[in-house]
Amino acid sequence: MATTPPAPPPSGAPAADPAELRRERRAWYFYDWANSVFFTSVISVFFGPYLTALAQEAAGPGGRIGVLGLAIDPTALYPYATSASVLLQLVALPAIGAIADYTGRKRELMGLLAYIGAFATMGLYFVDGSAYMLGAGLFVLANLTLGASVVVYNSFLPDLAEPDERDTVSSRGWAMGYLGGALLLSLHLVLYLFHGALGLEQGHAVRIAMASAGVWWAVFTIIPLTRLRNRHRGTVLTGTRPAEPGRASGVRAVASSFGQLWYTVRSLRAYPRTLVFLVAYILFNDGIQTVIAFSATFADQALGLGQDVQIGAILMVQFVAFGGALVVGAIGRRLGTKRTILGSLVVWTGVVAVAPLLSEGSAVQFFALAFFIAIVLGGTQALSRSLFSHLIPRGKEAEYYGLYEISDKGSAFLGSLALGIALDATGGDYRLAILSLVVFFVLGFVVLAFLGVSRGIREAGNTVPERI
Repeated sequence: MATTPPAPPPSGAPAADPAELRRERRAWYFYDWANSVFFTSVISVFFGPYLTALAQEAAGPGGRIGVLGLAIDPTALYPYATSASVLLQLVALPAIGAIADYTGRKRELMGLLAYIGAFATMGLYFVDGSAYMLGAGLFVLANLTLGASVVVYNSFLPDLAEPDERDTVSSRGWAMGYLGGALLLSLHLVLYLFHGALGLEQGHAVRIAMASAGVWWAVFTIIPLTRLRNRHRGTVLTGTRPAEPGRASGVRAVASSFGQLWYTVRSLRAYPRTLVFLVAYILFNDGIQTVIAFSATFADQALGLGQDVQIGAILMVQFVAFGGALVVGAIGRRLGTKRTILGSLVVWTGVVAVAPLLSEGSAVQFFALAFFIAIVLGGTQALSRSLFSHLIPRGKEAEYYGLYEISDKGSAFLGSLALGIALDATGGDYRLAILSLVVFFVLGFVVLAFLGVSRGIREAGNTVPERI
């Protein structure tokens, strides 16, 4: 086995002042609060059905639309747009992580990316008529920059929590995100249900809701930007020679980041269990993110449920997931993080297998399925983020979270691509297409089950928590 490189000094350890550390953690939680509205309101509820409807109205005589010279089924546009954003992330996110580690300016970089994404989301207000390509382009930009900002955000976790605290801190962040998303979605539900009384057309109300998610994201990002602090700059390696980060210009930082990306991928040979975890995570989280991203479209296209039912169910998910993230986090502390994640994957597999059997028009069945999703949703993601933090060699947090983030938070590539291909091939049959996601949960479970987590943590030069 390759020799494990020595870990850098613990310059990113939690702050010595407990009061200051608590304040910084609370500010860190607020970026989950700020950006989660993009997932709850834009991805999970409004954008998919709205973009699909625009594309269907613009379809030609053959029932297909033109996208970059290709003729596709209108229902496949949203899955393909999601896949396109992730295809860009495959290169951009690890490079962003390398830039963050290289320059040490994590807070500033997170803010820049957050505001690009927030303003792109606000731009969805102008997507109307036949402007489905404008909508797809703004979505790709917003999803790309959100994923990049979360790379930097996640890399603060090892700085803010000791190994035995990370499950708790990560779970609280996710819980805050679900609560924030639920509060704004509640307002969106009122706006949608009473749009006529407010003198608005339905499409106009949807565009206001999506734009307001961008405003919320921009406003609450101010809190972490005023409290989080940069701690250290990592050493960038290109090939085998370290570069001195203090001498880097902005252009050199960007150029060096791509060399660092290649080095990061090569260096995973020294941390084989970290690589195996990434494979497992990309598999099962692709399934999770695809379920989240297309649940509203599935309810619309396969079950014939109105958007009021969709919003109500997803709103319920946010409130239940708030408690679920905390409860599953507590179970992880008692039973072990890996074992708890595996249990949640069993639930996810059951959810996807049952979904095609739901009766058309049955809101009760849809709510019941959404409840089971809510219980495991936040906990699976929070514990995965926490577990991965133990497998990262110190000083490489942002660039490794860049690799991690490729399949995180609505950025599923393989799942959305598989769903898009299935929809294109079946003429938009969501009941058949959704079954393709089962394989992601099953394969992710198998890979994670055989992973030696404790050994991987020691290989990364970190302390193994009491329960993992």
